[in-house]
Amino acid sequence: MKETKKIEDNWTPVWNEEFTFPLTVPELALLRVEVHEYDMTEKDDFAGQNCLPVWELKQGIRAVPLFDRKGDKLSSVRLLMRFEFI
Repeated sequence: MKETKKIEDNWTPVWNEEFTFPLTVPELALLRVEVHEYDMTEKDDFAGQNCLPVWELKQGIRAVPLFDRKGDKLSSVRLLMRFEFI
């Protein structure tokens, strides 16, 4: 499990962080992405999630849709992610 740094008071945050995950069986691997709104005074608010089968990922920049806790797609919400495979 990896976690990005927290960014405060920004409507269009950019993290520019890179994570490496060694895989032994890529055909069975899933990448779970969960987004939270950072809150200094209270518990962070859940903003969305997605679970991506690694074998379906394509190299490059992708607009990844987010879903609520029930699995319903959030309209007009995307997380730009760059995937690179070594």
